[in-house]
Amino acid sequence: MKKFISILCICLLFGNWAIAQDLKSPDGKLVMQFSLQKDGTPTYALTYKNKAVIKTSKLGLELKDDKKSLVNDFTIVDSKNSTFDETWKPVWGEVNQIRNNYNELAVTLNQKDTERQIIIRFRLFNEGLGFRYEFPSQKNLVYFVIKEEKSQFAMAGDHTAFWIPGDYDTQEYDYTESKLSEIRGLSEKAYTANVSQKSFSTTGVQTSLMMKSADGLYINLHEAALINYSCMHLNLDDKNMIFESWLTPDAKGDKGYMQAPNHSPWRTIMVSDDARTILASKMTLNLNDPCKIEDTSWIKPVKYIGVWWEMITGKSSWAYTNDFPSVQLGVTDYSKAKPNGTHGANTAHVKEYIDFAAENGFDAVLVEGWNQGWEDWFGHSKDYVFDFVTPYPDFDVKGIHEYAKSKGVQMMMHHETSSSVRNYERHMDKAYQFMNDNGYTSVKSGYVGDILPRGENHYSQWIVNHYQYAIEKAADYKIMVNAHEAVRPTGISRTYPNLIGNESARGTEYQAFGGSKPNHVTVLPFTRLIGGPMDYTPGIFEMDVSKLNPDNNSHVNSTIANQLALYVTMYSPLQMAADLIEHYKQFPDAFQFIKDVAIDWDQSNYIEAEPGKYITVARKAKGTNNWFVGNVNGVASRTSNIAFDFLEKGKKYTATIYADATDANYKTNPQAYTIRTIKITSKSKLAQVSAPGGGYAISIIETK
Repeated sequence: MKKFISILCICLLFGNWAIAQDLKSPDGKLVMQFSLQKDGTPTYALTYKNKAVIKTSKLGLELKDDKKSLVNDFTIVDSKNSTFDETWKPVWGEVNQIRNNYNELAVTLNQKDTERQIIIRFRLFNEGLGFRYEFPSQKNLVYFVIKEEKSQFAMAGDHTAFWIPGDYDTQEYDYTESKLSEIRGLSEKAYTANVSQKSFSTTGVQTSLMMKSADGLYINLHEAALINYSCMHLNLDDKNMIFESWLTPDAKGDKGYMQAPNHSPWRTIMVSDDARTILASKMTLNLNDPCKIEDTSWIKPVKYIGVWWEMITGKSSWAYTNDFPSVQLGVTDYSKAKPNGTHGANTAHVKEYIDFAAENGFDAVLVEGWNQGWEDWFGHSKDYVFDFVTPYPDFDVKGIHEYAKSKGVQMMMHHETSSSVRNYERHMDKAYQFMNDNGYTSVKSGYVGDILPRGENHYSQWIVNHYQYAIEKAADYKIMVNAHEAVRPTGISRTYPNLIGNESARGTEYQAFGGSKPNHVTVLPFTRLIGGPMDYTPGIFEMDVSKLNPDNNSHVNSTIANQLALYVTMYSPLQMAADLIEHYKQFPDAFQFIKDVAIDWDQSNYIEAEPGKYITVARKAKGTNNWFVGNVNGVASRTSNIAFDFLEKGKKYTATIYADATDANYKTNPQAYTIRTIKITSKSKLAQVSAPGGGYAISIIETK
């Protein structure tokens, strides 16, 4: 392994003499310069192909109740360079192996007055930079409280950004596309419209933040390996175009309780002049620790259906009865309550889904609203909401388990916590054991509403630790986790691959809550999916929600072809066919793609991409020579041109193309699609029109 040599030099920065060290990426295109200014303030800067990405930016941490924070008066006492290059195999993923190659600079700093030391560690990959703060064992820095982290990201221009507003409690926003200089004004309008969101900031944005510079650089800011620390947002100084880290506070307003030895999460900056590089990057995963689960044989990708969309649209209900408040968990016998007649999670209905899953090759069935407590679950600051083991009278746990087992179908558990975190932890062992006893191998957990204990936020250190506790506890019981409303993922699925999915963004459910922008799915892979897969719940075929519930006038802003493409473009080892059974029976030829498409991959090729406009991806199904292609399109009709040169040379293939019809439109004609079959080879090319809010999906099967 070639030794990497850094250059120590003396240079002039803004009139102050400073010590600087350069770090280059393995391919030499990225250069990071660390410098210690005259007053001992650590800074860094980043360039890509000699273009400024991050201008000189300060680093450090402000401590609470301390006369001296960790922001200046440092001297360099040690500096170490190294190179790392390995290839590792993920348990599941977009590819069957991942290269982890970077050059590293670790700078040990000593604060003269306090004799305290910190290490700032930089890792420079071909697609970006990661850095973190480390606090080694020392007598003068053992226990400390973070008032604020002061990491800066000084942008080189007024970039176009795809952002959602700073919020401590939800990521479920549509993305706004604007210049950085416009964020404040647009956020103030949003704040006025959402005055109940007390955690809303008019100058803050959430990560992952995607930007594009005027000279064609794609830049992404995020974090990796968020463990025992508060989630990072970004505050923008829009006069100087400088982002600064802004940690989520706890109920007391503190940002983090630390005990050395310890370290922060990684702060990440991805950059390329090709948008596809951002989508294909595995840098976030590589900045996490290797897998800590010794036996991963029980962790398997899941394609599922479920009793869900009918409740989301209002066609059915989660609750068994309307007799609240006379019925309360643990107080009244539900068998004496009057059923409301709309409860979706009843035995006969669930068996219909089990039958449909078995007939069509699905792995599992999710059922929401099966357990007692839904009558008063939301908005009452109630500590003891659910016990996660007691079913409603019309849901036969044992009978359903045996029926599903006889059909070769697994059941997926649902744990809505109502954000009563203490209550969930109180019942967690019993709930997970209940799953083991009744054949549930995966759980969809939910954290809807204000966090209990009161005053805590969804992304503060204590709650982040709870989410991690739930993942690790689930691993003890060999249970896979799909956490909704939890903190946005930061690549932890490498370390704990039983975290097979999160929601943590605006998913399909919002199409029944008034709708999402038709280009939303062309932004999510550049933002939310940078940290890990999303349980987006695609596959909606009936776009007029009023046909399910006359009181709901929402419209799903997508074509059927776009919905099919999402199974390829929105990577996840957990994919739901989210619509009702009757709608799939109405369009059996389109449903065939959902049945056929893989959910685990050997290879992924990002063919074309532009945030907010379009994404086209080709993926090779694990262990086969079959490929699937997906294209999602934004608001303007577009012709997509792709070459099939990713196919094996000399082989012949049959391609089935599911495309928008010529008159398709997400709003006016979303169910118009065509299906055609053609013969192709690696030399073939395709020009395919995608409608507004549309796209296409292709299954490619090798011809024997």
